[in-house]
Amino acid sequence: MGLKSIDPASVTYFKLNNEINIPVNGQIPLDKDKQALAAFFKENVEPNTRRFDSLRARLDYLVANDYYEADFLAKYSDAFKQQLYADVHAAGFQFQSFMAAYKFYAQYALKTDDNEQYLEDFADRVFANALFFADGDEQLATTLADEMIHQRYQPATPSFLNAGRARRGELVSCFLLQVTDDMNAIGRAVNSALELSRIGGGVGITLSNLREGGAPIKGIQGAASGVLPVMKLLEDSFSYSNQLGQRQGAGVVYLNVFHPDIIAFLGAKKENADEKYRVKTLSLGVIVPDKFYDLVQQDAEMYLFSPYSVEREYGQPFSYIDITKEYDNLVANPAITKTKIRARDLETEISKLQQESGYPYILNVDTANAASPVAGKIIMSNLCSEIMQVQTPSTLNNRQEYDVLGTDVSCNLGSTNIPNLMQSPDFGRSVEAMVRALTYVTDHSEIDVVPSVQNGNDLAHSIGLGAMGLHTYFAKHHMHYGSPESLAFTNQYFLLLNYYTLLASNKIARERGQVFHNFEASKYADGSYFDQYIDEDWGIKDPRVATQFAGIHLPTQADWRALRDAVMQDGLYHQNRLAVAPNGSISYINDTSSSLHPIVNRIEDRQEKTIGTIYYPASGLANDTLPYYKSAYDTNMCKVIDVYAAAQRHVDQGMSMTLFMRSTIPAGIYPWKAGRTDKMTTRDLNILRNYAHAKGIKSIYYIRTFTDDADEIGANACESCSI
Repeated sequence: MGLKSIDPASVTYFKLNNEINIPVNGQIPLDKDKQALAAFFKENVEPNTRRFDSLRARLDYLVANDYYEADFLAKYSDAFKQQLYADVHAAGFQFQSFMAAYKFYAQYALKTDDNEQYLEDFADRVFANALFFADGDEQLATTLADEMIHQRYQPATPSFLNAGRARRGELVSCFLLQVTDDMNAIGRAVNSALELSRIGGGVGITLSNLREGGAPIKGIQGAASGVLPVMKLLEDSFSYSNQLGQRQGAGVVYLNVFHPDIIAFLGAKKENADEKYRVKTLSLGVIVPDKFYDLVQQDAEMYLFSPYSVEREYGQPFSYIDITKEYDNLVANPAITKTKIRARDLETEISKLQQESGYPYILNVDTANAASPVAGKIIMSNLCSEIMQVQTPSTLNNRQEYDVLGTDVSCNLGSTNIPNLMQSPDFGRSVEAMVRALTYVTDHSEIDVVPSVQNGNDLAHSIGLGAMGLHTYFAKHHMHYGSPESLAFTNQYFLLLNYYTLLASNKIARERGQVFHNFEASKYADGSYFDQYIDEDWGIKDPRVATQFAGIHLPTQADWRALRDAVMQDGLYHQNRLAVAPNGSISYINDTSSSLHPIVNRIEDRQEKTIGTIYYPASGLANDTLPYYKSAYDTNMCKVIDVYAAAQRHVDQGMSMTLFMRSTIPAGIYPWKAGRTDKMTTRDLNILRNYAHAKGIKSIYYIRTFTDDADEIGANACESCSI
């Protein structure tokens, strides 16, 4: 039976996996998942995998039939490839859950063109990734293979999937674009959305610079249509350019909260919106300066400012104006067109939409800029709200050619697996290998369809190393999510990532004699960035947490001083280094919890195309870990914010922080509910957003709400069981 003709009803592994969610004498039958995993290999993987007599025969076949590129293989001797291949397979990698194996073979494993046979197992994919990203460096290839086969490092999906393939997509699939206030820029943005969707990209676009509806065009009042028609153009572009019909394009549009179209912008996502302007698949994000929080706190009126008149007065696009700093000047300036609303009314509109749809994302733009060590201005984020890099505007002529080529952003991502990296024999060496793998991606990223993205990437060399498996680590070490010891661990882990990525970036800059563009204007160059680590003792106070870091070199204040001096002398290669993505699919194949948030359920159910529901038990679920695996929906989101805030202190970009709410909140979760069971209200979301801002959180991704009428049978039937 070939892969194309698999019928879920005719195999046992789906049935076995589904039995996990049927308690037996009050216990979760986790053995059914192991049985499903074994049956999957017996019934699916083994009979449908193409075998080869030797590595040479395998590689010759893959190159000759246009499955692998020849170039990356030619950079290594046959003897080295043979040794590395033997080492990777000798590691004895085994998937730990049915979901992990199913995800890998369905989504990542190379298959024959007729989709009838597998051409790779996990070790084979690791082998190809290690050779590809090491770029001929045998020692680096060996280290990378070791990191990936032991799942300490996981490249992001586009990198892991495409590395070494002859007919591959891009190694990155996330982009940030800005639109300036002219028709040429709008046309170019629509074209860029089409092109980036064609290559599998998710695109973030800020519309904050566009003049509002009713603004003048060529002096004619009331002529401008505002941002809503542009949103529809972009949504249609993402839908049309759908990767040969396999997947819809994906995009998010951001708008500043002080833009006059902000109410209409939010309204376009509502169920009862005018169909002419309603957006169904386009995501929304709101850019929020500190001044908005101040006005909300004061229960004051707020002014919305015309980007058209602001740009005429200030000589630069609206996105680049510091609204918090200039607010009073903008209000007082009679040349600035403005309208007035109540700040709390707008805050409530944001919360209403978050209750209804999960949108908008929130970017606390002043928080992001205040924490940024890099000269320039962060003006937006991406489709997952974790990328925050400085940008500069472009100027286009009537041929849509660049008179001034600005800088936009591509996202070069990978993730550490926290439980496994904590067991690394050399934490620093592991992180350096990851940084070098990501450096290969940024150095070889060719997004020529959008020159501003290519220009930004070439100048910044930015990467985004993140993390997943935090809740898994907590549970396995009997720490409650959000407890003081969990915060202490999170703080130290991300301090280490910061230190060792800085060390690696400095080493690469010294080797190459090259630093990122405008390094000399950064807080790295003058050394001030390092003051926080030199002036404060970051030693672990909790002895239990300190034990967990035994064997890992924790940088001392003297180490930070030495690093500061080295960076001031030789610089950094990467403008940005750290970002925490949602990493959903890759967390499954790594058999760990995704990103930094709590698990959704101890037994999670996932709807997969064509086959229905797959159940995924939390990694390491056992009687001793059960009390520490509380659902995100039953967790105080202030604790989630606290955990993310502990990490954010050390992360130079952002983190995809999702908040999980129940439409009816059980008693005891939130103190402002006075200990009673109560409906979720806009006030709850207002409080959480303001708390996140106060804690230094740069962005909020989705608001996920579990409704009262949701079918909980599949999701929660085993929540009260033992193992």
